[in-house]
Amino acid sequence: MNTPGKDYTHHSWLAAAALIAVLVAVSFIPPQSVGGVKLRRANILSDLLSFDDAEAAEPAAEPALFDEEEFHIDMAAVAERIEADTTPREVQITYEWLLAQDTARRERAVPDSARFVATLTPIEDFSDSGRIRAFCDTLLNAPRPVRIAFLGDSFVEGDILTADLRERLQSAYSGGGAGFAPMASPLTAFRRTVKTQSKGWTTYNIMQRKAAPARLRENFYVSGWVSQPAAGASTRWESTDYRKRLDSCTTARVFFLSPRDSRVEVTLNDAQRREFDIAGDDAVRQIAVSAPRVRSLAFKVLSGAEDFVGYGAVFEGRGVVVDNYSVRSNNGQAMFWTNPSVNAQINAHAGYDLVILQYGLNIMQTGVHNYTNYARQIEKMVVYVQQCFPTAAVLVLGVSDRSVKTDAGFEPMDAIPYMLDYQRGAAENTGAAFWPTCDAMRSLGGMEQFVANGWAGKDYTHINYAGGRRVAWSLVDAINAGAYEAHAAAEAARIRRQAEQAVLDSVRLLKIDRELRPVSAIGNLNTPRK
Repeated sequence: MNTPGKDYTHHSWLAAAALIAVLVAVSFIPPQSVGGVKLRRANILSDLLSFDDAEAAEPAAEPALFDEEEFHIDMAAVAERIEADTTPREVQITYEWLLAQDTARRERAVPDSARFVATLTPIEDFSDSGRIRAFCDTLLNAPRPVRIAFLGDSFVEGDILTADLRERLQSAYSGGGAGFAPMASPLTAFRRTVKTQSKGWTTYNIMQRKAAPARLRENFYVSGWVSQPAAGASTRWESTDYRKRLDSCTTARVFFLSPRDSRVEVTLNDAQRREFDIAGDDAVRQIAVSAPRVRSLAFKVLSGAEDFVGYGAVFEGRGVVVDNYSVRSNNGQAMFWTNPSVNAQINAHAGYDLVILQYGLNIMQTGVHNYTNYARQIEKMVVYVQQCFPTAAVLVLGVSDRSVKTDAGFEPMDAIPYMLDYQRGAAENTGAAFWPTCDAMRSLGGMEQFVANGWAGKDYTHINYAGGRRVAWSLVDAINAGAYEAHAAAEAARIRRQAEQAVLDSVRLLKIDRELRPVSAIGNLNTPRK
């Protein structure tokens, strides 16, 4: 039995009509941005239909780049907490172990006007009182250590950039040691400037703070790491020869909390040991060890491990100290989860002269040009630092250069100039200083050249040690330029005082001479002869 053939014409016309209807509907969908990629309007009826996309072309509102409520901070409460928790205590705060008293004074430095990089990228100081100039004066003249805290993200993890910043500043202005090293961290193996071996510690990162016990969660320092010991937990730090002057360390400071009575042991250079009985208190303690040379230091909790919190140690010499406080994936706002009292107490022990803020890389997105909300957070960061570290000038580093892959290859991320403007504005509004990292990198060819030279990773985002060295050199040039201006101004003032004193001295000498002359002789000078 033969089946008659079906007529598909009717169905074809229905399918075509449906397709046209869908395409017409798509034509009315406004331009979109998906994953940072801009999609233009699909208009198959462009000869018949026109659209006004002027509204779509206007800057869009800032997308939800972060949860603002999660990063809420009450600055008035911060100030009150710092004031309440930093009042003098009867309990001993500092435990000293002096194997040699360093009585030598740090010599005044003369900055070198020669640059490491051909193009100078200067620091922009927006403070009314010239805080960067004051820091440069301290760098040149202070007889004590000059301390710099470098707060950043994965861009400087492992002491990238800061290792070379430290080396150059210590070479120019004296100093030694690797700065801060945490009590324990899974990332210590990646750091080349200090070797850390730890046992018996449970360590928590501030970015995973919710997993930490409540007591630890409430006592984070800006380093981003807290460590809880088991009985007998220990850490040994040892200097390396990765950079110059790391072995020129004469003082080591160990920071910790001991709310209960505890006993700890410190071993210097694997040879000399001393035990310390720590009375229980909520204050931040430090054990300061001074010796002709600190090559290694070991710290062990003998008793009282319960509720004990270990932060780490600072290795320093007489001169510049650079502490690396980097936290991976941090956009800067994690500092609001730190304990401001802990920050202020450690600052009371150390006394920072400059705090550098290097953030924004984890916020910036392709196609996003509005960072108003993040700029407000930067302003809060600066104010928070000013509360916790009142002795320090604050320097905001503009976002680094970054490239993204396009159909034409790798090109600079379009969001960079916008982020830089918002960061600069935040620094200006809070009286901080600003340094455009991206400009410094582009003076050396930009991220694409960094990758080609082997100075950055193939993600076109993160620099390596070789790239960090070049960025550090540019920043050192900027600091040296400020120091040179401060030195020149001080020399001009000295010469002016000398000249003024010479004039005063000449007038005074003339007056004395006149007073000593015989009156009769002066009177007879013009008497005519008879």
